[in-house]
Amino acid sequence: MATLGKHGVDPKPKKKRRVPLLVKILVPLGVLLCGVGVAVGLCAFWLSDLPEVTADDFDKTGSTSIYASDRVTLLGRLQLQNRDPLPSLAEASDDVIKGTIATEDERFYDHAGVDFAGIARALVNNITGGELEGASTITQQLVRNTVLANEMSDISIKRKIREIALALKMEEYYTKDQILLLYLNTINYGSGAYGIEAAAQRYFGKPACQLKLAEAALLVGIPQSPTYNNPIDNPDKAKARRNLVLDRMVSNGFISESDATRAKKTEVKLNITSILDDGIRKYPYFTSYVRDQLLNQLSYEEVFEGGLTVYTTLDVDTQDAAEEAAKKKMEEMGEPFECAMTAIDPKTGHVKAMVGGKDYYKEQYNLAAQGRRQPGSSFKTFTLIAALEQGISPNTQVKCNSKISIGDWDVHNYNSHGYGTRSIASAFAVSSNTGFARLVMAVGPQAVVDVAKRMGITSELKAIPAITLGVKEVTTLEMADAYATIANGGTHYDATVFQMVKDRHGEIIIDNTNPTGEQAISKEVAHAAVNVMKGVVQYGTGTGANLWRSGQTVAGKTGTSENDKDKWFCGITPQLSTAVWIGDRSNERSPWTTAVSAYADFMNAYMEGLEPQDFPEADDPEYTKTFRNTDLDIEDLKYTSDDKPKKEEKKKETAATGQPEIGDVEPTNPKKPSKPEKPSQPEKPAQPEKPATPDPPKPSKPETPAKPDPEPPSPPSDSGGGGGDSDD
Repeated sequence: MATLGKHGVDPKPKKKRRVPLLVKILVPLGVLLCGVGVAVGLCAFWLSDLPEVTADDFDKTGSTSIYASDRVTLLGRLQLQNRDPLPSLAEASDDVIKGTIATEDERFYDHAGVDFAGIARALVNNITGGELEGASTITQQLVRNTVLANEMSDISIKRKIREIALALKMEEYYTKDQILLLYLNTINYGSGAYGIEAAAQRYFGKPACQLKLAEAALLVGIPQSPTYNNPIDNPDKAKARRNLVLDRMVSNGFISESDATRAKKTEVKLNITSILDDGIRKYPYFTSYVRDQLLNQLSYEEVFEGGLTVYTTLDVDTQDAAEEAAKKKMEEMGEPFECAMTAIDPKTGHVKAMVGGKDYYKEQYNLAAQGRRQPGSSFKTFTLIAALEQGISPNTQVKCNSKISIGDWDVHNYNSHGYGTRSIASAFAVSSNTGFARLVMAVGPQAVVDVAKRMGITSELKAIPAITLGVKEVTTLEMADAYATIANGGTHYDATVFQMVKDRHGEIIIDNTNPTGEQAISKEVAHAAVNVMKGVVQYGTGTGANLWRSGQTVAGKTGTSENDKDKWFCGITPQLSTAVWIGDRSNERSPWTTAVSAYADFMNAYMEGLEPQDFPEADDPEYTKTFRNTDLDIEDLKYTSDDKPKKEEKKKETAATGQPEIGDVEPTNPKKPSKPEKPSQPEKPAQPEKPATPDPPKPSKPETPAKPDPEPPSPPSDSGGGGGDSDD
């Protein structure tokens, strides 16, 4: 029966509209093209910020390499992770290479960076419920771990597209072997080891070239999941993964079934090695100081990720000589005493050697660069130079009696020895504290501070009278740098450990090959200071520093702090400025010997095969003043009772004639002793000689030095009164 409409009328059948065939084709095609266009546009946007690829752009693992001045001896390699890159694939065992290819990318040598067949296989396998597997090639993994390391956690189509694009570009710049080597040197093998060499050392204590099949397969299996496949923490999972690697090596024809079976039965025997993560290979005190100086001048990322090449100033032979001399001295002294030493080239400021103590890894504290200690009388050198700059002749007579009180400052010579009245040069040679207490008041403590700062002392200094006795702490690095200013004729060069630093592209970013110094003191003053300082070694407190073997002339100064806790010798030749310290880093005990012999042992070894050189020549400064005790306008200056009876007549005579007090005067150029003294106990004070020398010329009318500003009484630690050189 027919169906009626609403009003009982049969509805008229509607005609169907026919969609043209062309429309049926074009509309879906348009949608598809729009989709493709959107996809293409999106991909273009994702790839818009990819870097212009060069070979170096992919090598993000370059560590900072530190070399000695010979540019061959490797001192250290700085990096964020534990890496030890192989120079070539030949340094890895064949089993490592075959296992890696079989497990990670079996068509590695056939594709152009992306394995589309592998992608299809993995897709089918994962859809059909097989064991989940990825399709990233070795090249893609390398890109992911280097260029796109910051995007590794971004599991998205965008990151995958960028990874594929960069992998294709990478294959344009690298050969297959180069890519494989980069992969083996950068991939994470767990337990802090990056690269196959670091992994071999970490897990088996051997280089990668010595890995056996079972060992190689174990390591090859780790990168898939460095945490869960780590044989230290998860030995069972690591073993299962190893066996899978062996199976894939069989299926790819790299090993036989029997080889795999034997390897699977091999017990996993680890030889876990703790690998130092500081990157230091040689001379830890020096190399750690280089690292610290790099971080002072460059960013953390530049130092540990920048792939820098650092050529340092260290001379291997000089460093070895310094370490041997320091070792000998420390063995002589025994526990708990140590020796620190810094040697600098006066012509450049280049640090040639640095010894910071006995055992870097026990304390990791560098006594040469960080350990500030009281330099004692070795600081008198700056008072001497301040006097020379003010026109005070080193032949000027100064009273060096056993004790003196200036205000609240009580000063005495070592063992309260009285040296009479003698020239400033002679007072310097025997290290008279009382003579230099008078001299510092004549020139003013601030002048001494100014001189020390100009010459290279960077530690904080206070302008107090006791500054001349070295009560303010400094390092051997500072003292060697400051003394170098004298050795080269007055030019100060900042001490540096950098010869040259290059970035990963070979561009020079630090260049100290030809440094420019500043004239800190005049050539004439430096010349006069050297002549005075020679007396210390020729007939004063440092005779043990004579270099008889080579004939090289030495100038220098000994130093001893309060209670003999710190012993110093600062010596200069035209070739090297060296500061040596010995003592107990805990400051509890006092060394029984001196630092002089350590200097002599070092310099004798250094001078082997070298010709002696002369210090720079110059005229004497123009001396305009004569220092006289009566010119010190200090009201409460008083001599001790033991000197008064001996000099009462002389004082009356001086007051009547207006001439300076003349006591036992040392000759300014005495003959060299027949052999150097080598004390086993602290040397006795040098006894004043009485050579037949004429009285000094009578000055017409000496100028009166300006009265120094009054200084507040110094605290006991700065008193400097009870010290003096025990080797004086």
